[in-house]
Amino acid sequence: MAFDYGTKRIGIAVSDNLQIIATALDTVHPNHIWEFLATYLVQEEVETFVVGYPKQLDGTDSVNAQHVTGFVRKLKKTYPHIPVELADERFTSKIALQAIGSSGMKKTKRQDKNVVDQVAAVLILQSYMENKF
Repeated sequence: MAFDYGTKRIGIAVSDNLQIIATALDTVHPNHIWEFLATYLVQEEVETFVVGYPKQLDGTDSVNAQHVTGFVRKLKKTYPHIPVELADERFTSKIALQAIGSSGMKKTKRQDKNVVDQVAAVLILQSYMENKF
């Protein structure tokens, strides 16, 4: 399960059982993520949490990194049995916008920030899975 964490929305993606294909799952407000995870984890097994970590072009932490660090800390405390991996999320939102733009979706759907966050989470998870093997 991967997260594209933002202070307004968290894009969530999951993989198939063979960990080949990442798929968009949902977009959740940060205030509702813990309730969402509690419900989801009762129904589904998650092997690893992959959290997109925001960095600047020069490799230093971005402004949003402190929020992600807090989220990761609580994730580890709440679910200590599930490992948490950080993944560089530089350019994922831009790549997501490009992918959505060329997908043939209607303009209103392309501009939906929930969709962008979900696609960014998919990119984070897909990249993690490809680099894992």
